[in-house]
Amino acid sequence: MCDVVLDFEALHGSLDWILKLGIRSLVKFMSAQLLEQFIRMLKKSPSGAVFNPWWEVDKQNDVGPNAPAIRRKQLRAYLRKRIGKAKLGVIGEALGYRGGHFSGIPMTSERMLLGKMKDSGIDSKQIFSSITPRRTSKRERCRDGFSEPTATIVWSALLRLDLKPEQFVLWNAFPWHSFDPRAGMLSNQTPTKAEQSAGTLVLKAFLDLFPCEEIVALGRVAASQLENLDIEAHYVRHPASGGAKLFRQQIARSVNRDHLEQTRRMTRGTEIGQCPNLNP
Repeated sequence: MCDVVLDFEALHGSLDWILKLGIRSLVKFMSAQLLEQFIRMLKKSPSGAVFNPWWEVDKQNDVGPNAPAIRRKQLRAYLRKRIGKAKLGVIGEALGYRGGHFSGIPMTSERMLLGKMKDSGIDSKQIFSSITPRRTSKRERCRDGFSEPTATIVWSALLRLDLKPEQFVLWNAFPWHSFDPRAGMLSNQTPTKAEQSAGTLVLKAFLDLFPCEEIVALGRVAASQLENLDIEAHYVRHPASGGAKLFRQQIARSVNRDHLEQTRRMTRGTEIGQCPNLNP
C-alpha cells in the first residue's frame, strides 16, 4: 500500500489557473458573439442615397462581388483588436467615399491599409494585424488606393499623442455612406435628419460594445447624435474645410485632460490606500 500525499496548495493553484483560463475564454467568446451581432446590425441601412459597404456592392467602383465580404472582414479585425482595450472613442459624422466606403473602417483609407501612409506616421499594422489588408476599389479608379484627408489627420494626430492604436476606436454617428445622388457614389453628403435617426440604434450598440472612458464628438452632427443618447462627450472641430489645426489643438487638450484626470484618480486611490505612519 502506497501513501498518497496531496499538495493542496499546488492543487488550489492549478484550479485557480483553470478557472481564470475558463473565464478568459468565456469573455473572448462572448465578445466575439457581440461583435458578430453588431456587424449584422449594419445590414439594416436606410433606403435612398445611402451605400452600405459591408453588405452592398458598388458595381461601378468595386473590384468584384466579394468586396462587401472583404470590408466586413477588415472591420471585424479592426474592432476585435480594440474590444476591451479602447479608452477613447472618437465619433465622426458618416463614412466618406475616400475612406470607409472602400476600406470598411471608419475614418480609415485604403491607402493607409496598403501601407502607403508611413510618411504620416501611420502603419497598416496599427489598424489591424490579424489578416492581410486588401483594397476593394478598382485600380483604375485610384492607382494607389483612395486616400481620405480627414482619416490621415485624425490617425496621425492621435498617434502623435502617444496613444497606442488599440487604445482608441473610431466610429461614425451615421455608420453608412451618404452620397449625392446627382454626383454618384464617389461623393459625400451630410446625412438627412431621417438618416441620422436611422443610425441611432447602431451608435448606441457601438457605445455598449466599447464603453470608453472618454468620448469625443468630431463635428456638430456627431455631437447632436450623442446628446440625443444622453452621452457626455467632448466636442472638437471637424478637421475638414480648414479645421485641421483647431482639431489638433482641441483633441490634444481633450486627451491630455483625460490623462490628467486619470492620474489624479490613481493618486487619490493610492493616498486612500496608504497606511498611516505608526512611527512618530
